Amino acid sequence: MKNRYIADIRPGEDITSFFLVKSIALKVGSNKKTYLDLLLGDNSGEINGKKWDIADNEIAGLQRIKENSILKIRALVTEWNGMKQLRIMRIRLTGAEDHIDMADFIKAAPEDPQEMYDYIYGKAAAFADEELRSLCTTILQRRKDQLMYYPAAQKNHHAEMAGLLYHEKRMLMMAERACQVYTNLNPDLLMAGVILHDIEKIDEIESNELGISPGYSFEGKMLGHLVLGVREIEKISNELGISHEKAVLIEHMMLTHHYEPEYGSPKKPLFPEAEMLHYLDMIDAKMFDMQEVLEKTEPGKFSERVWTLDNRTLYRIGEDKDD
Repeated sequence: MKNRYIADIRPGEDITSFFLVKSIALKVGSNKKTYLDLLLGDNSGEINGKKWDIADNEIAGLQRIKENSILKIRALVTEWNGMKQLRIMRIRLTGAEDHIDMADFIKAAPEDPQEMYDYIYGKAAAFADEELRSLCTTILQRRKDQLMYYPAAQKNHHAEMAGLLYHEKRMLMMAERACQVYTNLNPDLLMAGVILHDIEKIDEIESNELGISPGYSFEGKMLGHLVLGVREIEKISNELGISHEKAVLIEHMMLTHHYEPEYGSPKKPLFPEAEMLHYLDMIDAKMFDMQEVLEKTEPGKFSERVWTLDNRTLYRIGEDKDD
């Protein structure tokens, strides 16, 4: 059986295919009947699936399904609130006879993790500022093993294996170019902010070594990566003897890069490098989301609604047929 990827299926199709379980729950609907609610994925995206009206004798079998399991599913592709959804008719766990290739189900950054890490570490090691060089290289060394696979989010931008490295690398590339245009910026300070601004997502988000996140840690829910980041910088700065002012500048960049209180920032940026960090972060997140959805959209057509982009439908520019 040829596997059907989520990006390629269309409403109205009756499909049989394999999917990775990202989350699973048995729920009770308003009609008092039990149904199965699934978030399914492959390396092309995610889709919600529901199996309605589950009989009592089916529940024990469905309870054997766990997160990160691979399922074979027959379903009708429907649409709900502008998003594709699966109405599941048959479902089973896969076995050795299905010859599953996990590469079909793991969403990963398009670049090699070691090469991305080496690029980022090389930039930090080249800082003229000795304190920022020491701070960044120390943290990168201590976090290297986790950075090899950690996503930058559970569901949103860069929610993929080594997504955190990919996010930082592209931001660093943009930061270098920004400093060429805006010559008042301190390159070492801006790039240090880029390298460190999301580093505590490693403690905020839970993830396995496939880069799949089931959710957030206790401290992640209670504090978030901005506060966790400030705490970590304070601790390591004291350990390394980083000057108070330099440590506070980095802490400020961490606290303010979300910009708005509703997104977790208690203050707005108070110096140019902190302001630029916010916009570099936003640019990379939005460009990532746009690229993701447009790769799944036919040329000359509009996409599904993208809630991370203010619920917009995006247009993929048609291919120019003129030579």
